Amino acid sequence: MKKKKMKIRKSIAKRFKVTKKGKVLFRGSHYRHLKRKKKKSQKRAQKVPQKLAPGYSKKIKKLLGK
Repeated sequence: MKKKKMKIRKSIAKRFKVTKKGKVLFRGSHYRHLKRKKKKSQKRAQKVPQKLAPGYSKKIKKLLGK
């Protein structure tokens, strides 16, 4: 009997990226609109991808099939 091939979650694949070393990166929230009100330092910090906590990253990797 053949084992079913696992499908990856496309919604998660769009939101997260796994690096070569296995870290999970994601884009922060609050950057898309209403930028006029925000401080320049806050906007600059939001541009940089953020690292996901180890507990969550294990779950995300499983859903991505890694």
